[in-house]
Amino acid sequence: MNKGTTDYISGSEALLRCLQAEGVDCVFGYPGGSALYIYDAMVGNPDFKHILTRHEQGAVHAADGYARSTGKVGVCLATSGPGATNLVTGIATAHMDSVPLVVITANVFQSLKGSDAFQEADIISITMPITKHSYYVSDAEELPRIVHEAFFLANSGRKGPVLIDIPKDVSNQKLHYKPHKHKEIDIRGYNASPSLDLMQVDELLEAIAVSERPVIIAGGGVVYSGAADELLTFAELTSMPVATTLLGLGAFPSAHELWLGMPGHHGTYTANMAIQQADLILSIGSRFDDRVTMKVDGFAPQAKVIAHIDIDPAEIGKIVKTDIACVGDIKEVLTHANRSARSAWSAQWIEELKLSCLKHPLRYADSDKVLKPQFVMELISETTGGEAIITTDVGQHQMWAAQFYKFKYPRSLVTSGGFGTMGFGFPSAIGAQIGNPHRLVVSINGDGGMQMCAQELAICAIHQIPVKIVVINNQVLGMVKQQQELMYDKRFSQIDLAGSPDFVMLADAYGVKGLRASTKAEAVRIWEEALATPGPVLLEFVIPSDENVYPMVLGGTTLDQMLLGSFDS
Repeated sequence: MNKGTTDYISGSEALLRCLQAEGVDCVFGYPGGSALYIYDAMVGNPDFKHILTRHEQGAVHAADGYARSTGKVGVCLATSGPGATNLVTGIATAHMDSVPLVVITANVFQSLKGSDAFQEADIISITMPITKHSYYVSDAEELPRIVHEAFFLANSGRKGPVLIDIPKDVSNQKLHYKPHKHKEIDIRGYNASPSLDLMQVDELLEAIAVSERPVIIAGGGVVYSGAADELLTFAELTSMPVATTLLGLGAFPSAHELWLGMPGHHGTYTANMAIQQADLILSIGSRFDDRVTMKVDGFAPQAKVIAHIDIDPAEIGKIVKTDIACVGDIKEVLTHANRSARSAWSAQWIEELKLSCLKHPLRYADSDKVLKPQFVMELISETTGGEAIITTDVGQHQMWAAQFYKFKYPRSLVTSGGFGTMGFGFPSAIGAQIGNPHRLVVSINGDGGMQMCAQELAICAIHQIPVKIVVINNQVLGMVKQQQELMYDKRFSQIDLAGSPDFVMLADAYGVKGLRASTKAEAVRIWEEALATPGPVLLEFVIPSDENVYPMVLGGTTLDQMLLGSFDS
């Protein structure tokens, strides 16, 4: 045997080397009995970076934030049984939003499989509906191939989480380790890059060229494909206004005259009305989610053509009937389209929409007596120039951030869109900061979601991860309250968060600076202090409990039936 090409090592040592060979620079995890051989191998590999979170859910959300903000595969690790099942919500979050993760779980010895052994769980069966693929490693010799395939699957085609389940005996099994050759992978039945039908693209361009009121709905697929520049060129060549979904924010410059804002449930007046009046709708990397379409049979009623560009053929026609389908990588489709794209007959349409943006901007009833959350978002946006990475939890604060922060670049918003996972915002910011050490990362949370992940403050303190942690505190489950107020005749039930901790004191207990503001002047002062502080800072902004998010389209109604709050006309 040529000792220069193989090493006789354990499965655990091989796993770490495989991860390093894939370019992994940090793994987020939490140890336990079945994973101890893997963690033991870390002692002998000082170049392997691991962040010990304080909960497995924190680990998977951190890996998710790392992946969304960098475009690379996020990696997390947990032990068997409860360790593995604590990852489930995070796996589902990544699956719904097409985020590339490799999730590694340890499991009990193969000889104990199916015996209800201590901390045994069939994690592959549990997660099968929410993973792109799963591997059960029965032989350590298979680890190099499996790890390499897992990374390929996670970050190709429609991206998503891949699970690798490793029994404890396999993690200790000796093997002759040989690095897997990074050659082209061919997996039976898997087509990562479907062939582009050029005739469909030409048909789309012809339809655009004769349209008068076209609208692009750009989603997260534009971001994941790295096609923001191509989208900008396409929109300018075709003279098509652009609405960006929640996950698409940053895919199109918010300062551009063709940008209409976010459509849907809490979308801008102009974006929603444009969709309802459009004669052509082109969805690019957006899946016609119910929070975008609202009442489906009343969606875009004047559209003569609905077209869809997506890498996943399963999304075509799933929600909305599609007239023209372009299946393929968005960057490839738009690159081809831009070679022959022509302008729509949309000059008058664009002028009408510009006027609508001026007449119906996002607005709120400002106050000098209380602190409004919209003011806080505007403050953060203006002082960062729209260039920070913003992570959010889920709730009213998420919508205010989406509405009032002006994103300049793709991969600047990290948020749970499809699954709506509370407890996601802060751990995902830790991952985003690890992946982007030279950028400002701001985590915006509600007082409810912050209490689902507050233990991760320890990570920021120990490693001096300089995330600026914003807590919008209204002492209530705000989004639930708003829906109970508007849709359940103000029958408020189980929304009172009085008795929550003092967040400033909680931060201090973990060794993180804490600041609080309840007026505009205090908000400006503490935000300036936070930006001047090199380490992590928690900022609590105390706001009224009765502040709502507007515009709002109620369930069962159409996009043009918006509630505008006190600005209803």
